[in-house]
Amino acid sequence: MPLVRIDTLGADAARLDALGNAVHQALVETLGIPQNDRFQILTAHDGRTGLLRHDDHLGVQHDDGIVFVAITLRSGRGPDLKRALYRRIAELAEKYADTEPRNVVVTLTENGDADWSVGNGEAQLLDLPLPG
Repeated sequence: MPLVRIDTLGADAARLDALGNAVHQALVETLGIPQNDRFQILTAHDGRTGLLRHDDHLGVQHDDGIVFVAITLRSGRGPDLKRALYRRIAELAEKYADTEPRNVVVTLTENGDADWSVGNGEAQLLDLPLPG
């Protein structure tokens, strides 16, 4: 049950949708997230009232095509699965949204089953096994 937030600069609705699809497909393929488990916040910043700041860090050259992907998900996946997820997101962002892999910045924030409610004031995940 990941919650995905994608922020980019100057994207239209089609590019935002393509980026959302890329991230969701990568989650399904690499972590076994169910196909119908999509919760996303997709935001295009206009450069005037919403800005994105970035520098070149760890030898990666970024430009204004940068895409920040923040994923909150249940804990329990190892480094190899996370590496596969990062790689697949970058591949699909390039394929679906013409985004250079060097401009795809991904962060994961993990939490536990009791930290989620998908509605009705209930903690539904307390009774479900971790996918993947």
